[in-house]
Amino acid sequence: MKDVIRVGMADFKICCPPQKISTLGLGSCLGVVLYDSRTKMCGMAHIMLPDSRRITKESNRNKFVDTCLQDMYDELIRQSVNPKDLVAKIAGGASMFSFQSGNDMLNIGEQNADAVKKRLKKWNIPILAEDVGKSYSRTIQFDPETGKMLIRAVGVGQYVI
Repeated sequence: MKDVIRVGMADFKICCPPQKISTLGLGSCLGVVLYDSRTKMCGMAHIMLPDSRRITKESNRNKFVDTCLQDMYDELIRQSVNPKDLVAKIAGGASMFSFQSGNDMLNIGEQNADAVKKRLKKWNIPILAEDVGKSYSRTIQFDPETGKMLIRAVGVGQYVI
């Protein structure tokens, strides 16, 4: 059994201890962890875009906040997680280019974070911690045993939320 499950871009995976779960290179993309501290089961998604309805010919549901989070949520429920026990941690959603400043249409990171927050609020899933925005890329690793998310940020270092 591998120690760390890797989540690729436009993907989600489910994890239980003793494994940890990680995704690399969150620029404007958002890393979302849904976590049940009772069962220690979690899901992590690496989401690229806020809304699947904006791009009609894309077949990968995991690229989008609305469809990826729905699929991950449904999978956690199928694996016996009680939706009332779920909490979230999120990271990423950076504004990676200086020309994006002040241009909401180009700030995909902010749109991703807003879309995730709206979806979680709709499901009554509290966000326990977040590290979103700013102008740097992140790699995240979540440990379902402890509920801690380790963030490695380019030019910033590493820290835990």
